[in-house]
Amino acid sequence: MILKPKATKYKKQFRGHYKIKSKSGCFIEYGTYGLRATSSGRINGVQIESARVAISKFIKKVGKLWIRVFPNIPITKKPIEVRMGKGKGEVCDWIFKVGIGRIIFEIQGTSEEIARTALKAASYKLGIDTSFAYRIMDLTC
Repeated sequence: MILKPKATKYKKQFRGHYKIKSKSGCFIEYGTYGLRATSSGRINGVQIESARVAISKFIKKVGKLWIRVFPNIPITKKPIEVRMGKGKGEVCDWIFKVGIGRIIFEIQGTSEEIARTALKAASYKLGIDTSFAYRIMDLTC
C-alpha cells in the first residue's frame, strides 16, 4: 500500500526549507508511546509504509498504531540527459517535511519494552534522527 495524496489543485511546488522546527504535532495525543524526530528532513511515502510494516510486526494485533504524518508535497524531476528549459519536470515522488520535535508514530496497548523495539526498528527505515517518547499521565483529576 503506497501512500498517494488526493488530487491537488496545483501539483508542482517550490522546494522550500528543510531545516525547520515543528510548530504542530509535537505532543503525543492518541497513544502512550511515540517516535519523535530529533532532526529535520524529508521522508517519503515508501519510508513511512516500510516503517509502518516494521512496527506492525512487533505489535501484532494487540496494540494500536497511529501515523501522524502524510506525504502531501510533490517532488519533481526531469528525465536524464534532457536539455535545460522546457518547463518543470514531472512529479516523481511525494514527501513530508519533518521538523524537529514532530511526533511521527504513536503506539498504544503494548508494554514499553515492545514499543521501544518496534519504534527502534521503524527509525532505521526513516532517513532522519529520532528518539523514543512517552506520554506523561496527569493524575491530578
